[in-house]
Amino acid sequence: MNKEEFYKLLEARRSIRKFKKDPVSKDLIEKIIGAGMQAPSGKNRQNWRFFVVTGAKRDEYLKYSQKSWLGIKDVLAARLKPSLYDFTERFFFTLGDAPVVIFAYSHNDAEERYHTSIGSVYMAVENMNLACFVEGLGCCTMGAPLEIKAEVDQFLGVDKLPEYQRGELELLCALVVGYPDHSPPKAMRQIEGRITWLE
Repeated sequence: MNKEEFYKLLEARRSIRKFKKDPVSKDLIEKIIGAGMQAPSGKNRQNWRFFVVTGAKRDEYLKYSQKSWLGIKDVLAARLKPSLYDFTERFFFTLGDAPVVIFAYSHNDAEERYHTSIGSVYMAVENMNLACFVEGLGCCTMGAPLEIKAEVDQFLGVDKLPEYQRGELELLCALVVGYPDHSPPKAMRQIEGRITWLE
């Protein structure tokens, strides 16, 4: 890949919220997560932890997705046009038919500062977004599970793990993954007021 192709890749990536029902192979999901694990991390701790939900377990998660909608719907109602609000609500109730949900956790501990630990995981998540795009998959990173974090921890069985019981495992986001069934426009990138130069 040359430099021009790299920047076109960044510009072409979209958050996908409507998917075909075609399954995604385990090998391909492992490849996507493997791309995430190529990310840098604080003190090279590679502190990301991923929980992959498919099949009947994915279907069971829909009721949690619907519940997480209640925590953000009012904020979105004030920000989105009615048609986009309705589309987003349907997405939360169906996950856009995405067959795979990947939950990303940070394993935090005293060896590393908190924000560096969670930042490391988000760098891995961005790698996964780009890998999905390259592989012809769609992906949407969701913060909504944080609205019901404790319930999601229990749903995944994470609350039973020793690291969790020591207060070290923290849910950061989820990614829905599948083959895209729409091509949404990309929101304009906002530059004004985002960059400060000091010389």
